[in-house]
Amino acid sequence: MESLVIVGASLAGLSAARAARNLGFGGQIVIIGDDPQRPYDRPPLSKDFLAGRIEAEDLALETDTDALDAQWILGTRAVSFDPATRLVHLDDGSSVHADGLVIATGASPRSLPQIAEADNVVSLRTIADAQKLRELVGRGGRMVVIGAGFIGAEVASTAHALGMEVTVLEKSPTPLCGPLGTQLGAVVAGLHERAGVELVCGAEIADFVLADGSVTEVHLAGGRVLPADVVVVGIGAVPNTAWLEGSGIELGNGVVCDATGATNIPGVVAVGDCAAWWDPATARYQRVEHWTGAAQRPAVAVAALLGTDRAALPAVKPPYFWSDQYGTRLQFSGDASRSDRVAYEHGGPDEDSLLAVYYAGDDPVAVLAWNQTKMFCRWRKTLEKIAATAAQPVLV
Repeated sequence: MESLVIVGASLAGLSAARAARNLGFGGQIVIIGDDPQRPYDRPPLSKDFLAGRIEAEDLALETDTDALDAQWILGTRAVSFDPATRLVHLDDGSSVHADGLVIATGASPRSLPQIAEADNVVSLRTIADAQKLRELVGRGGRMVVIGAGFIGAEVASTAHALGMEVTVLEKSPTPLCGPLGTQLGAVVAGLHERAGVELVCGAEIADFVLADGSVTEVHLAGGRVLPADVVVVGIGAVPNTAWLEGSGIELGNGVVCDATGATNIPGVVAVGDCAAWWDPATARYQRVEHWTGAAQRPAVAVAALLGTDRAALPAVKPPYFWSDQYGTRLQFSGDASRSDRVAYEHGGPDEDSLLAVYYAGDDPVAVLAWNQTKMFCRWRKTLEKIAATAAQPVLV
């Protein structure tokens, strides 16, 4: 393999390039990204950057010790890949030859077409989005956040601390009921209430009122009207895989991969938010849309791509994420969907800190903590040991 092309120039793509060099790959590395910016850290966009505590230059992910010797093609989008010729075609009409291909194109926020072009509506994904939102928040007033997931909750927390009147709308019965389950999702809902931010669960939006290019009101089913100076849409993301249609690469809810990130096309792996890896523990393909997945899993995928013996591949760790909301650090690891019960190992729903363990029978499968970092780290290591000592997965 003489050339490695990485499509996607965010954390997952940068991590893939680092992994290749760390493994001794001496060939050409080309990194392609549609964002004109060099790789930057996204989690602070909804927190410290939005609050004005840091600036764009503080988000840079590259370090002085990186020795990637890579060619960067930024502000250019990949539009197709031909496995027969091994060419990645770009939207400027050029193409790049890829002996090995790493797909790291991430995901794009879901939008609400009726208001997508409104001047005061933001779906937070890029630094450009964050700069727009920071300017809007700086004007003050009333914010309506649609979606109580991580981004929505963090933006609500930051905007509330900056003096905005914030209402959060969530279609599901609780915030984060997907990753956390309804029991602990209901507990997380209490964070909004304690902070004085209104959370409306089971919300159904009937209409929007626009004037002079901006949303002025959000109408709920049942007749309630919410005045709005800023609207933030955080209703999930869609994997960026359209450019791979017709390539022969298997697509589903993302790029379908085995347990090491390999696709059905030889010499092609996928990492980050766009990649649906086979999870032997749950016997299904899963996209892990978290910072640690984008930072850690490329080492596994690139090692497999470069021919590392399977027994020597790094272990795939259980999913992990954190979220800072209203002065509280939430941390989660594992897969709550496998559990049949939850036990509080420390604290409880009405206390300032807690640690809850999800069990499947007698086996711990996930852990949630807030303001219990040390105890959480011990449980996270326990879950990692369980995953590492489990039977080797069958690649599919």
